[in-house]
Amino acid sequence: MQENGTSSNIRMEASCLELALEGERLCKAGDFKGGTAFFEAAVKVGTEDLKTLSAIYSQLGNAYFYLKEYGKALEYHRHDLTLARTIGDRIGEGKASGNLGNTLKVLGRFDEAAVCCQRHLDISQEQGDKVGEARALYNMGNVFHAKGKQQLWGCTQEPGDLPPDVRDTLQRATGFYEMNLCLVKELGDRAAQGRAYGNLGNTHYLLGNFVEAIKFHRQRLSIAKEFGDKAAERRAYSNLGNALIFLGQFNTATEYYRKTLQLSRQLRDQVMEAQACYSLGNTYTLLQQYERAIDYHLKHLYIAQELTDRVGEGRACWSLGNAYVSLGNHKQALYYARKHLEISKEIGDRNGELTARMNVDQLMEALGVTESDLSPSSSEFEMQGARPKFTKRNSMDKNEKTGTRQIRQTLFVLKVRDLLFSLQKLGRDPSDEDCFFDLLSKFQSSRMDDQRCHLDEPQNGDNREDHLHSLGYLRPPFSLDPAITTSPQTEELFDLIASSQSRRLDDQRVNVGNLPGLRITHNNLGHLVGEGDHQEPSDDFFNMLIKCQSSRIDDQRCSPPEAGPHAPTVPDEDFFSLIQRVQAKRMDEQRVQLPTDDQESPPSPSPEPASGFSS
Repeated sequence: MQENGTSSNIRMEASCLELALEGERLCKAGDFKGGTAFFEAAVKVGTEDLKTLSAIYSQLGNAYFYLKEYGKALEYHRHDLTLARTIGDRIGEGKASGNLGNTLKVLGRFDEAAVCCQRHLDISQEQGDKVGEARALYNMGNVFHAKGKQQLWGCTQEPGDLPPDVRDTLQRATGFYEMNLCLVKELGDRAAQGRAYGNLGNTHYLLGNFVEAIKFHRQRLSIAKEFGDKAAERRAYSNLGNALIFLGQFNTATEYYRKTLQLSRQLRDQVMEAQACYSLGNTYTLLQQYERAIDYHLKHLYIAQELTDRVGEGRACWSLGNAYVSLGNHKQALYYARKHLEISKEIGDRNGELTARMNVDQLMEALGVTESDLSPSSSEFEMQGARPKFTKRNSMDKNEKTGTRQIRQTLFVLKVRDLLFSLQKLGRDPSDEDCFFDLLSKFQSSRMDDQRCHLDEPQNGDNREDHLHSLGYLRPPFSLDPAITTSPQTEELFDLIASSQSRRLDDQRVNVGNLPGLRITHNNLGHLVGEGDHQEPSDDFFNMLIKCQSSRIDDQRCSPPEAGPHAPTVPDEDFFSLIQRVQAKRMDEQRVQLPTDDQESPPSPSPEPASGFSS
């Protein structure tokens, strides 16, 4: 009977490993959806070995990350962190912490992400893991780079003239990238050097150090060509063009943008093709070559319509309207100004709507027409078909959730106090359990959801500790108002509360025995309870384990996320704002003005921004 059980366990282990290996193969081939299905099946079959399960959790978390299902990615990376700590795998704990930090960064939870990445760095240095240390430094740079970009969105200063906090954040990113570069040079990792050069170029670009940015992007370009990495080469050309725009070298910038466009078409990347066209259109407008600018803006418009990017369509229409004004074609300019107004209303772009309405009014006045003279027009440039509407993201949702949670916590304290007063008013002994639990059930009936772990972004230090506790870093103590606990009459009551709640508190702690996919056996029980000897698996199983684990290092590396812009075919708003501020003296010229016999200056461009972390 024992032999049959052993054979059954071996078959289950083999099945789990086979499913995991197939999931790994699919993910490496780029089929993350298929890969997650096999990994989930492996978890369902289960395994006795904690290291194998840790590897599955890690790869499953990474797969969900690439599918942009960040909640599930966090869940499995937390499981990986729990298991790594349970079995004393310090290297695995560091990598799991890095993966958590990388995911939290994408969610905009930068402070928590920095804590996790710092943990990865500390463990890597402690263990003498140079590769892990380099990866941790890179991730720390990414966290501060992303935080700095977010801080820049609300800035009104010109490039290089940044608020102290923004400059400090970006300089910290630069410091981590420089340390990463030194280490990967020591390791002889040329591919990692290329990424470091690209990110240093991007950070100096945001700091307004355009000459430095060009130097680093040229080094990035050289390494990309060395590896035949066309995607990295395309990004380097685009980033070089962006920096050259700010130095006023428009002709050279167009050369790089044209190479960007050529490579985007070779790679069949429509999004980047559209951005390259947009950049070329705006740069040719700067050069006062309006016909060529219109040609590229129309190409951008075609792709934006094909990809149902309404924001991109609106920006293309605005640019086309300005270009046609410069050519003196007021009728065509009016058509695009009206389209810009229509789209701005649809997507809730208030600033765009005000600009478009002013342009429409001025053009109608110049043409001597009124609204009643105009009818809905069609154009060969307009694509037919319904498009989904974009809506403004409600930034208050997150704050409302956090505020609600804080209110609930405060109400709980007040409810306990009210409970004490109610008992005293009724003349009942607080130690009477029947009385106490009758009242307690009224107040506790809706607390189940409050005790669940939320992924909301913390808004203050206390909430931040709650979130870090959920990651396994902190366990904040539960406390009540001292005024409630000072009365000696309440001691027996709180003994009852402690007794009734103790089991629920234990249930809320991480229980590795309840981790999905873990089959508890004598072999791993010692790890779970911290005592006993761990029985070695059979040779056949160990061979299978080695096969499964052979590629785990690369899979657990924290890969940089994609930083997609709000409008796929239009550059990031931070770059658009920067170029507008650089051209501040020409803002009035960007509005639709009625041309005179004198030549007008063109509106300023808004080419593709430097990519954040994908260099």
